[in-house]
Amino acid sequence: MKLPSLLLFFSILLPVVNAADFGPDWQNLDTAVNGEWWTKTYTGNQAWLERNKVPRDEVVAFALYTVDRGTVKMTAQLYPLYPDEPREARLEVKIDGVWQQVAKAGIYELGWSAHFRVEGWDESKSVPYRVRHGEEAMFEGTIRANDRSKNEIVVGNLSCNSRWDRGDRDAIVANLKKLDPDLLFFAGDQTYDHTEHTSGWLLFGTQFAEIIKDRPTVTIPDDHDVGQGNLWGEGGIKSPTLRAHNRGGYYYSADYVRTVERCQTWHLPDAFDSTPIAQGIGVYYTNYNVGGVDFAIIEDRKFKSGPGGKIPDMGPRPDHINDPSYVRADVDIDGVHLLGPRQLAFLRAWSEDWTGADMKCVLSATNFAGAVHLHGSFENRLLADLDSNGWPQTGRRKALTEMRRGMAFHLAGDQHLSVMTRHGIENWRDGPVTFVSPAIVNSIYGRWWWPEGGEAGANPVEGSPLPWTGDYEDGLGNKITMLAYANPDPEVTRRGERNLEDDWADGFGIARFFKDSQEVVFECWPRFGDVSKGDSEQFPGWPMRFKMSDNDGREAVAYLPELRIRGIDDPVVQVIEEASGDVLYTTRVRGQSYRPKVYSKGKYTIRVGSGLPIEKSVSGVQSVDADSKKKLTISVR
Repeated sequence: MKLPSLLLFFSILLPVVNAADFGPDWQNLDTAVNGEWWTKTYTGNQAWLERNKVPRDEVVAFALYTVDRGTVKMTAQLYPLYPDEPREARLEVKIDGVWQQVAKAGIYELGWSAHFRVEGWDESKSVPYRVRHGEEAMFEGTIRANDRSKNEIVVGNLSCNSRWDRGDRDAIVANLKKLDPDLLFFAGDQTYDHTEHTSGWLLFGTQFAEIIKDRPTVTIPDDHDVGQGNLWGEGGIKSPTLRAHNRGGYYYSADYVRTVERCQTWHLPDAFDSTPIAQGIGVYYTNYNVGGVDFAIIEDRKFKSGPGGKIPDMGPRPDHINDPSYVRADVDIDGVHLLGPRQLAFLRAWSEDWTGADMKCVLSATNFAGAVHLHGSFENRLLADLDSNGWPQTGRRKALTEMRRGMAFHLAGDQHLSVMTRHGIENWRDGPVTFVSPAIVNSIYGRWWWPEGGEAGANPVEGSPLPWTGDYEDGLGNKITMLAYANPDPEVTRRGERNLEDDWADGFGIARFFKDSQEVVFECWPRFGDVSKGDSEQFPGWPMRFKMSDNDGREAVAYLPELRIRGIDDPVVQVIEEASGDVLYTTRVRGQSYRPKVYSKGKYTIRVGSGLPIEKSVSGVQSVDADSKKKLTISVR
């Protein structure tokens, strides 16, 4: 493999933003890595100071990267540097046995990260890389090929790296190595250190360095990463106090939020719409195609409205409802948002564009339902949790509807309780399938799926070892079908202390996408399990298999004529209801014939293409009545 000249041409020296700290109003932020950190003897956590004083040949802690549309984006994370050390890092790749520098980047002192962008990349090859600082410090890995010829794409799904255990994550890393995922997804709460994000982020990265170094990784920050117990970003507004964050907004310095997001998300593919929000805070929602599986990465906290001051307090705190007399519809008020108009527009565009994609999946922080009954302790039952994406209910329906248009699966984290749910939008089981990963390390704030009365729902999962599966409504009235859940052992949580051997139901998830059959198998593994022993080691109820078409579970009222599509193998088909102009769905079809289902009688427009519908020729558009008996031939030139 020769090094393309284009690589060197597009190497970018990124600007350095240097600052000793976050200013006089924020002297409590990142104290273990900012200012004259090497002279300090106490910053609220003495252990961070000692941990950050690494040998100087180890200052490059780890690296994260993605490869998409011919561009490598990589973030190198460094430990804090001394004043006389260079503020520049270098990226080298090994071509034909020779190390060659392809990029260099300045180091941000806020967060101690460096960022490389290399364009014109050949995604078909796996290439060794190393990040260097000075003469001796180095971190090595492999930029893995983005192999679109593979049938099975494996994703590791992880979240919630609790500070309850500061030790290693060797058991999870060893299992992940055996499973060899093509993509790692960390759904948030990589650190719970609130005002010491950089130190917590360094610990997270070094805990997982041996697995992230050799494969693309998506990390998205959640509430604890930006220093808040909950986050309703409200479009980036300022929250005047930490206690008032329930009214919406970010409490800590906007520079701190930008630092967190720079460290965790700069390496993601470029944002769909990079326009900053309030306080100049950036956005990162985007899509990423890994081996033909197209992932939408969304920010389900950033634009969400805060409940405080908008609905009455009805629980022990503003985000919890525990008043049995409350009316569910009364909290679904006008003027509040979940994903917000910008991200809904993104999901609409993404659901219709199947360029290079065989399947679709959404990645986000948390579930679109309150699939939890007991919070924090086995004795604390809540009716509804407004921190979940079950609220606001109208925003939830809008988000799930856009996901359903692309028949997209959903991976998430956050809940400290692993669940498999199938969402209902208008009716049970008519919406997407969601897999919420276990917490990497579950904390003392455990959660349980434990329906009051102990009754199974309607249509329980046949043959499941779990007693409480089937159709339910969450505390906000959202329709959900519980398919599997991994409750902690209530007895160990009552002790108020944690031993590693206790069953806190922590671990990680795996999603296997099979492109030929358009199916996904979801696996749920305990933290200290052994994947080499097979499925018997998984949490009861897993593994579970679903078809891509399961993400649109609406019952057909009629079928359009059978399509015969000429000129494209495995075409993209879009169905539009003419009376409303509504796109019912856009999907990749296996083969060259397909009979679309519709949900009411009427007239429909069918669009066909290889990536975007009707990209080739107007002959790829037809209008047809539901239940017409004729066969329809569409030629796309």
